[in-house]
Amino acid sequence: MDSLSEVRADIDAIDADLVRLLADRQRLVRAAAAFKTDAGAVRAPGRVEQVVALARDRAAVAGLSPDVAESVWRAMIGAFIDLELDEHARRTAG
Repeated sequence: MDSLSEVRADIDAIDADLVRLLADRQRLVRAAAAFKTDAGAVRAPGRVEQVVALARDRAAVAGLSPDVAESVWRAMIGAFIDLELDEHARRTAG
């Protein structure tokens, strides 16, 4: 990289890829909501810990700080749990 603008352009390209991947994840979260019967099943703390542990392991292999991965994954999972709770509530209210 020869300039900050080049670094930023690469970051922007990665961000575009991340948005597409998050959209795919959102589609799957919405599909999963159909299989869950209550808010406890949506929150699934055991599954959350499993996913976070896997993210930490994968991060270490990829050269990403496991602590950064955990922070990002916990924020992402929290946002998707909120989305899924809304999806679940909308399905059960109708």
